[in-house]
Amino acid sequence: MRTIGLIGGMSWESSAEYYRLVNEDVRARLGGQHNAKSLMATVDFGEIEAMQRAGDWDGAGKALAEAAAGLERGGADLIGLCTNTMHLVADRIEAAVAIPFVHLVDATADAIRAAGLTRVGLLATRFTMEMGFYAERMASRGIEVAVPPADDRTVVHDVIYEELTLGVVRDESRDAYRRIMADLAAAGCEGVVYGCTEITLLVDAGDSPVPVFDSTRLHAKRLVDLALE
Repeated sequence: MRTIGLIGGMSWESSAEYYRLVNEDVRARLGGQHNAKSLMATVDFGEIEAMQRAGDWDGAGKALAEAAAGLERGGADLIGLCTNTMHLVADRIEAAVAIPFVHLVDATADAIRAAGLTRVGLLATRFTMEMGFYAERMASRGIEVAVPPADDRTVVHDVIYEELTLGVVRDESRDAYRRIMADLAAAGCEGVVYGCTEITLLVDAGDSPVPVFDSTRLHAKRLVDLALE
């Protein structure tokens, strides 16, 4: 079994979900007392979030690249970044290590293509929905990404940062997400991507009128696939 290196802390709830999914998957596949061999480098989300607000993507990229290099030195055989938004700086991380960086968007896109879909809606942070890196990588694999209108993007983003990353789950926010997903489906989206790890704290597949692609679960599965190759 290869050792999975995880860059976490964005938020720590996201890291805990990755750790749970990776270890449950290994146990399901190997049985007995097996769990994943892993290392986790946890950054301080307060520092990263401040860089996001300031638009200091170079600083954030440097911090995550250093975390990746530390994981490689510690014996990791592959790297996973436990957040959607910070894949904006994936190139910086990849350049900092010689071991494989397993890209979350690729794992998600492969699942969408396997389902035969070509147009999906995206729920995520404002950065992920608006900065283009997610949609561009999906487009390179033949998948069109739609996002909610501006007011709804604000709702989706604010629920993530003001509630879910703080461990707060509200019924009214769940209702808002359900409405937004229904609107995306009505606009022709064949599926919805949960493009932020914390979203699954609020809604699941049963809350959407179209198939859901949980990027966190798909990414964790890809990491295990490669660890057990």
